[in-house]
Amino acid sequence: MDYRVKLEIFEGPLDLLLHLIKKNEVDIYDIPISTVTEQYLEYLEMIKQFNLEIAGEFLLMAATLIHIKSRMLLPVSEEAEEEGDEGDPREELMRRLIEYQRYKDAAAEMSERTILGRDVFMKGMAEPEEAPEEAGLVNLSLFDLMEALKEVFERAPGTTSLNLEAEKFSVVDKINEVMDVMRENKSIVFTDLFARDAAKTEIIVTFLAVLELVKMRMIHIYQTEQGSITAYIPDELSGERSGEDE
Repeated sequence: MDYRVKLEIFEGPLDLLLHLIKKNEVDIYDIPISTVTEQYLEYLEMIKQFNLEIAGEFLLMAATLIHIKSRMLLPVSEEAEEEGDEGDPREELMRRLIEYQRYKDAAAEMSERTILGRDVFMKGMAEPEEAPEEAGLVNLSLFDLMEALKEVFERAPGTTSLNLEAEKFSVVDKINEVMDVMRENKSIVFTDLFARDAAKTEIIVTFLAVLELVKMRMIHIYQTEQGSITAYIPDELSGERSGEDE
């Protein structure tokens, strides 16, 4: 099986860097480039395992981070230090990140204005009332999901191969399995979508199935204020299903 996923929800390298800055609780004006580079490359490796299509800009950013890291490891010459010619190698990256963050904040503010004054209610759900109904990922990013997925990988039994072609699991079958679970529970903690004894290959296929369901807006995923990530069937689809059962 050669199954590749391309999603509208897939964010860019600057989104990943902002996620890492938030995760590490560091100052965007003083990025620990060595730590961030190492974690960025780890995410890149995970993305490859999931057969997600990686845009060239992700690889370009990886090269940029490695270049900045190497420059920061080099000693500054006395002549350059005296003349003040040696600037911070991170300066251009920090400028791009700050500019991009401002753009995202402005976009989020405009999005909130479009739903101002509109009541959104979902059966059995205490939150997120303010979230746009059309959002597959309500208030979190793909990288937040990948962060939660690490917990699932940690409990998986050891395996020597991640070759999807050699395994019996198919994304289509997993889509049906996930939807069966969702229809039964209506909402469920994200990590509970994965069997506790699942091997890494099955986890990857299940994750691809979840991403396809999010892309098709068959399920929505949100993060509570306590940090718990939950998947649920949108209220309109849940209603349609109830009508079919009757």
